Amino acid sequence: MPSHLFADRPAQPPEPGSVDALISQTRRLRGDVDAVRRDTVVDDDDAQGRWQRALCDLAVHHLDDLREHLGQLKEGLPPVPEAVAFPQAAPEIVPEAQTRVGSAEWNLLTDEVSWSDELFQIFGRSPESGAPPLDELGSTLFSEDQPLLTAWVTACLVDGRPIDGEFRIVRADGRVRTLHMRGEPVLDSDGCTASMWAVMRDVSELRRSQRAVRESRDSLQRQREIAQTEHRLAVELQEAVLPPWRGSLRLPHSDAGTLDVAAHYLPSATSALIGGDWYDALELPDGSSMLTVGDLTGHGVTATSGMAMMLGALRGMAMAGIAPGPLMGWLNQLLETSVQPALGSAVCCRYDPARRVLSWAQAGHPAPLLFRRGSGRALAPPEGVLLGATSGASYGQAEERLEVGDLLVLHTDGLTPRSIEFSRADGTERLLALAPRLTAARSAQDCVRLVVEEFGEGEREDDACVLVARVGE
Repeated sequence: MPSHLFADRPAQPPEPGSVDALISQTRRLRGDVDAVRRDTVVDDDDAQGRWQRALCDLAVHHLDDLREHLGQLKEGLPPVPEAVAFPQAAPEIVPEAQTRVGSAEWNLLTDEVSWSDELFQIFGRSPESGAPPLDELGSTLFSEDQPLLTAWVTACLVDGRPIDGEFRIVRADGRVRTLHMRGEPVLDSDGCTASMWAVMRDVSELRRSQRAVRESRDSLQRQREIAQTEHRLAVELQEAVLPPWRGSLRLPHSDAGTLDVAAHYLPSATSALIGGDWYDALELPDGSSMLTVGDLTGHGVTATSGMAMMLGALRGMAMAGIAPGPLMGWLNQLLETSVQPALGSAVCCRYDPARRVLSWAQAGHPAPLLFRRGSGRALAPPEGVLLGATSGASYGQAEERLEVGDLLVLHTDGLTPRSIEFSRADGTERLLALAPRLTAARSAQDCVRLVVEEFGEGEREDDACVLVARVGE
């Protein structure tokens, strides 16, 4: 087997200028990666941020290695030590400015062992203690890795196979390091193995960075899978909790001013923002009707399960004849004293078909929109937001007389999200701009379809509800 230096093919050193240019480029690239790493904000709950930071750390380690190897390339090979007297070229001793790469040679004929200073530093040994013979090298390894090194050395010395693998060592100071070893046998003039050389590189930090990337990537994947599952469960639960009707609902027992009602729930595209948005419509014992939309604080299954409790309480109070203003106060108090999410915002309406009067109250919520004969407007909010803060406190309540053909649109904040591009006012204006089409629509369900088409159902940042009620004869 020829020596690893291949004496018949002398190495051609690279041009110094080209290597210097590569070193400069690597240094600049390393600085750019450092800047990206500093700008990566990571917290305990941000799996994607941790993954990005781990990738930056790994890139830094690779660039440090590249710059180190280019520096070695620039310096060139050191002179061959005179102590090596084999007929073929001597094994390569890799010079290192840093301590992460060292070289070794074990002479099988004289039992001499030669270690570079860097290798002593890697193993945490003093040169005065001497380099261990080949058969004692395994004592520094993890017990699990010792058979692996034995098999590599045997294959190298007996079968002439090169060594290329990693093992873990325990230094004299107790620190655990991971080394990458590359080695080959060196043959004498008779083709027999005379010595074995090896280059060992401390890859502990590199492997640690790779593990961090792998673990953060796996964590991010698990988080996404959990989020997708939570998203699906939250949507299913939301749909199960919301009233069972879909599309148009005519409240059958109203003799006058019958309402044609339709509503729609628009889930968000991400599980983190599946919240407690609700809508409801209910015919009451006195012939009037309750209409309501709103949302709870919090997200996910907790908010959705809280919505089930809230809808039951809201329906119970409405069936007991409590007007919208007092009802909002009692509802808010109920949620504040429970372990469920708090009331985010809500609007509650009670429609009296005999008088065609709508009574309504709101809590931090967009006012209902009234569309009539091709135009629309937001109803004037009740005077006073909250009267008192004790048990049984009442929100302000307003009334609006309706006409046959009037159209009411109730919606949650998520339908018209407040962002850099759109404010709540912008969203309201977009809804009001639909007035000609909404008032010309044949049914409440057609109106809901128009609203959903305008604001989009897919890739939403937040979930939303919209309810439409048309006053019939």
